[in-house]
Amino acid sequence: MKEKFDYAKAVEELEKIERLVQDPSTPLDKIDELLKRAAGLIADCRKYLRTIRESYEEDLRN
Repeated sequence: MKEKFDYAKAVEELEKIERLVQDPSTPLDKIDELLKRAAGLIADCRKYLRTIRESYEEDLRN
């Protein structure tokens, strides 16, 4: 069973990733890994927001 997407938690993780990427002590190979994780989180957030918007628009039509 897939767990429910937690938008706030995803944003929090993205903020953490941002701090790590901006930290000069973060190794380059780690930055690559962090950016891939960030891309996945961003895609998940967009999908979640799109679903919420579609649900809202559907409610307005009814």
